[in-house]
Amino acid sequence: MANILIIEDDADIREGIRILLESENYTVTEAEDGMSGLALLREDTDLVILDIMMPGLSGLQTCEKIRKSSNVPILFLTAKSRESDKLIGLMAGGDDYLTKPFSYAELLGRIKALIRRYSVYMGKNENAPQTRSLYIERGGIRINTSFNSVTINGIEKQLTTKEYQILLLLMTYPNKIFSAQNLYESVWQEPFYYSCNSTVMVHIRKLRMKIEPDPRCPKYICTVWGKGYRFESRD
Repeated sequence: MANILIIEDDADIREGIRILLESENYTVTEAEDGMSGLALLREDTDLVILDIMMPGLSGLQTCEKIRKSSNVPILFLTAKSRESDKLIGLMAGGDDYLTKPFSYAELLGRIKALIRRYSVYMGKNENAPQTRSLYIERGGIRINTSFNSVTINGIEKQLTTKEYQILLLLMTYPNKIFSAQNLYESVWQEPFYYSCNSTVMVHIRKLRMKIEPDPRCPKYICTVWGKGYRFESRD
């Protein structure tokens, strides 16, 4: 089963999550602060559950440090529920966001969804048949269609799982316009609400910063005002 790292300063919350996950046969590692959590992060870690409000190194700072070396899915836990707080977490590199207090059923559902997507898009499904990886190449971008591997003019780019999924979808259907709702429901696989538009915008902005020569004047992921986004194929 998957390896999950919990970074949470509240011992009671850590214990409750650990008991829940171990009952589902997950392997759980615990840390009470950001620095300890960074020391426990391993290559085979499949998910990080990260509290935002912690003394010392905050959850946001911890997330930013994790993103320098790993694309592991990060699920933020926080007592803040404002939309702006959620966007800050996503901008820092988080993949999902759960507000305290939360139900264990919802927590478990989100954990399983994140791990499932990570397993598929990072090629970590050991039971999957081993087939040759296929690539899509457009305009100098080369993306592996089986797992998160992207290069631009031969230079590897580190994308989060969501960024990779968005880019793969856009490159698979070049010049097709995808609305924010199309992208959200295809990548997040959840119902779209008006507030989800901000989530899509944040991820598009971060993706452009990583792949565009000039993010202010994108050449790959272009905005079609009033309609959505498209990947402009220049082949």
